[in-house]
Amino acid sequence: MQRDGKYIYCIIASEYDVNLGPVGVGGRGDLVSTIGFDGLCMVVSDHPLSRFVVNPENMMCHQKVIELVMKEFRSVIPIRFGTIAATPDEIRNLLNRRYSEFMELLQQFENKVEFNVRGTWKSMGVIFKEIDCEHLELQKIRAEIDKMSDKSLRDKLIDDAGKLVEQALAEKKEEEARFIIDSFRKSVFEYKLNKTTGDAMFMNTAFLVNDAREVEFDNIMAEIGEKFIDRSDFVYTAPLPIFNFIDLKIFPEKWEL
Repeated sequence: MQRDGKYIYCIIASEYDVNLGPVGVGGRGDLVSTIGFDGLCMVVSDHPLSRFVVNPENMMCHQKVIELVMKEFRSVIPIRFGTIAATPDEIRNLLNRRYSEFMELLQQFENKVEFNVRGTWKSMGVIFKEIDCEHLELQKIRAEIDKMSDKSLRDKLIDDAGKLVEQALAEKKEEEARFIIDSFRKSVFEYKLNKTTGDAMFMNTAFLVNDAREVEFDNIMAEIGEKFIDRSDFVYTAPLPIFNFIDLKIFPEKWEL
């Protein structure tokens, strides 16, 4: 017979039980509720211990549950996707053992949320033309390629030019992202640079922000969008759980003893 454990979403401070309804990970309609110890709680739902599926649906459900909790609580510490405890007692024992640590984290991140900004260039043709104009060495190699008749030497020069363009593109991404980030420095606690995908995306940055400054952040974002309207597109997502600024590891009780 398949045995259920407790899937963990996040940690909150609450003196009362929370019931978010049948929205648990796994698609079975499991109830999301809390298990607590002395005012410290983990938000959980039932889930099979022996079968966990890593897919976009479950990952999105994990985040959506945390976002529901964020609507009610001012400090929410997200737990890594895919964390399952064996029993309610295991959770209570964990809360007891790490009570001070968890409470300190809740105080540290009270009223803090994550904003994410992704920037993408509209025309890579424009960007590559800028790189050509800005790099004399690249111009020199391109001129040599045009005159080169030896195929092996020409192929080597083409490869050298490709590497120069790749390096220059990385530098341009960093420079442009840094300019955008500098616009937010007075409005955020910290930021984290995440991996970009493809040539056109030049920034993918998470910002740790006090939720009371969302309007201020919105206004700065609007100014940036207007300034770069012909050059870049921006996708701005907020507020989000603070996944990029905390990586709290929760292991089964037998591993922690």
